[in-house]
Amino acid sequence: MIELRNITHVFNPNSLDERIAIKNINLTVKEGDFITIIGSNGAGKTTLFNLIAGTYKPTKGQIFINGIDVTNDPEYKRAKYIGRIFQNPLLGTASNMSLEDNMMICYRKGFKWPVVSLDHRMRELFKQELKRLQMGLENRMKDNLALFSGGQRQALTLLMMVLSRPALILLDEHTAALDPKNAHKILTLTKEFIEEYRLTAMMITHNMSQAIEYGNRLLMMDEGEIILDISGEEKKRLTVENLIERFHKLRHKSYEDDRALLSED
Repeated sequence: MIELRNITHVFNPNSLDERIAIKNINLTVKEGDFITIIGSNGAGKTTLFNLIAGTYKPTKGQIFINGIDVTNDPEYKRAKYIGRIFQNPLLGTASNMSLEDNMMICYRKGFKWPVVSLDHRMRELFKQELKRLQMGLENRMKDNLALFSGGQRQALTLLMMVLSRPALILLDEHTAALDPKNAHKILTLTKEFIEEYRLTAMMITHNMSQAIEYGNRLLMMDEGEIILDISGEEKKRLTVENLIERFHKLRHKSYEDDRALLSED
């Protein structure tokens, strides 16, 4: 589905502040992959997502989606088949709009207007979908989302993204800002939706245990490079200790992200 060929991205090129964020990455993502991505701060994880989503244009290299060269396509052109959730739970929804209006906008994503109207049939469809969250939100469809908690809004963002049927979802530490209970709920929903709708997904996490537990493939990044690409039975046998040991052998330094080392839940 996705192919990155010799991708390099440099911030502030030819200046005193020049920084190479991504170094000559080659990556193929197959349809149906659920890839977890681990790496310390500054490893290039979010920059990689920005390149795939079209937020940044690579300094060098090409990006293909379903065999089509999208290297020069802007973010808005890729948005119809790429869904993305950020760490901040407020970014995926419009605070000054009602729940049902938020859902309607997302449902229409990628289609020409007008396709469907917000009628009784659509409201019933949304209610049934909202019941899956088990948060009672099906009874609050007229409420503005400014009244909802961060956990509720992140759950809604996830549900609405699924309703828009993206070909690929990018999850950028989408549980990191939530309390443990809500984080666990969002992860459980994430896994359920990915399996049910057979989505292709990439998930950045600072939690090594989560990176090992979820998905069929794990990438570890460091200093703009993919240094480990583990899948199948090899991934199933991984432990946090083994992952840290392999990092040390490859990079000859300690893994410095305390959040990843201490997060065992």
